Amino acid sequence: MMLRKVDMDRRRIVQTLAVAVATALACACAATGASADVVWLCKPGAAPDPCLQSLKTTVQQSDGRDTVTDPSLASAPKFDCFYVYPTVSQQVTVNADKTKDPEVIAMTRYQASRFSQHCRVFAPMYRQLTLPSIYTGSVEQRKAGRKIAYGDVLEAWKDYLAHDNHGRGVVLMGHSQGSTILRALIRKEVENNPAKRRLLISALLPGGNVLVKPGQTTGGDFTKIPLCTTADQFGCVVSYASFGDPPPSNTRFGASPPTDITGIDLPAGPQYEVACTNPASLGANVESPLTTLLPTSAYPGLVGTALGIMFSGPPPTAATPWVQPRDRYTAHCEHSGPANVLMVRPIGAARKLNPAPTPDWGLHILDTNLALGNLVALADKQAAAFAARKPALTLAQHCSKSGLRLSVSGADRDLVQQVRFAVDGRSVGANVPRQRVRAGRPHHATARVTLTGGRIVRLTRTLRACTGPQ
Repeated sequence: MMLRKVDMDRRRIVQTLAVAVATALACACAATGASADVVWLCKPGAAPDPCLQSLKTTVQQSDGRDTVTDPSLASAPKFDCFYVYPTVSQQVTVNADKTKDPEVIAMTRYQASRFSQHCRVFAPMYRQLTLPSIYTGSVEQRKAGRKIAYGDVLEAWKDYLAHDNHGRGVVLMGHSQGSTILRALIRKEVENNPAKRRLLISALLPGGNVLVKPGQTTGGDFTKIPLCTTADQFGCVVSYASFGDPPPSNTRFGASPPTDITGIDLPAGPQYEVACTNPASLGANVESPLTTLLPTSAYPGLVGTALGIMFSGPPPTAATPWVQPRDRYTAHCEHSGPANVLMVRPIGAARKLNPAPTPDWGLHILDTNLALGNLVALADKQAAAFAARKPALTLAQHCSKSGLRLSVSGADRDLVQQVRFAVDGRSVGANVPRQRVRAGRPHHATARVTLTGGRIVRLTRTLRACTGPQ
C-alpha cells in the first residue's frame, strides 16, 4: 500500500511538471519582471528575514523520550555566510523572476537559517532555472538561462563585497543549482584573486557535482582551493551527493558529465570524478552518524510532495519549529560504478529513505538537511580556525631624509583596521625622529594591529639606525 502511494506521488510530480511544460511552451518562456538589480531574501536588517527565526528544536530519542533545545541566534556574529538556494521555483518560465515565492522562502529556511547561530546570512534572490525548465526547451535554452541565473548571483556577490563584507571571513553555501552557480563563481571570481581567496572560510556545496581529479583534492573545478580533509581546515570545499541505494546508470548526481551543459564554463569529462567529502568524517571517511535537522512546517509545492515520497509519508514533525528526528542515519563516501556518492544508511529501526522524485535523483532533496547539524558545527569550527590563523603581515622600517617610518605590510594588509606603534615600549607615530633610534644599541619596535572583526595581533622587529645624510 505504501509503495502504491509512492508511485502515485511520483506520477503526480511528473503530471504537474508536464502541465507546467505545456504552459511554458505556449508562452514566451521568459521571466516576467526580469531585472539584474540585487534583491535580498536574507540580509542583516531585512524584515522579514527567513534566516532569522526560532531554532527551538525537539530532539527525538529512540526510546520515545524527547528533549527540547533552543539555540540562540548570534548577537554579534564574527563571520558571514553567503547562500544560494537550489532549484525550487515552480514558475512556468525557463527562468524565474525575483518574486519571493513560498517555495524559495521555505527552502532558504530549511537550509540556511540554522547557520544564523554563528554567522550573518546573506541570501540573494536570483532568476534561477525553474523546476519546469528541467523538462522544457533545449540544452541551449537552459545554458542561456543559467547564464542569467549566474549573472544575478555574481551581481549580488559584488554588491556584498562592496557594501557589507569589510574584510570579514565568509562561508559560501549552496545546494543543487545554487552549488553549481557557486562552483562557477569560485572558479572565476575567487580562486585566482588572492584578496578574495583570503576571505574564504569554506564552501559548502552539496548536490552540485564538484569535480576533482580522481583520488585528489583539486584538479577539476579548482586548482588552488582543495577539498576539506579536516574539520579545522579553512579555505576548502565540502561537497557530496547523498544516496540510499547504489546510483542507477542514469544518475543525475555523483558522476562527471561527458560534456559541459551548464552554460557557465565548468569542467566536464571522464578524466574527472565528482568529489565526495563525508561531512561527518572529512578525512578518515569513517561511516559516522549524521545530525539530521528538519523544520516541522509543511513544505509547499512539488518539493513537499517529493519529501512525502522520501519518507513514505509525512516527514517527521514536532511541536517546536525544528525537529531532530528519531530516525537516525550514518554516512560514508563510496564509489559505485562511475559515481562517487555519500551512501546514507539507517541506524537500527530507522525507516529507509526512498529516492525522490525518481531513482536518478537519489536523496538529493535532503542532501543538506540530512547532515545539517554536522554542516553548521563544521562551519563554526572552520571559522574559528580561520580567525586564529596567523595573518601574512610584517612590521617594516623605511629610512628617509626626514627620519624613520614604520608600516605594516603583507598579503593581509587589507584586513588591517588600526595600527598603534611603539619603540622600546613607548608609543610613537608612524614617523619616528631619526635621533630616536641611534646606532650602537638595539631598539625594538612593536605594532598592535586590529584586524577586521576585532582580532588583535602584535608584530615586532629590531630596528636599525638610519645612516646617511641628515
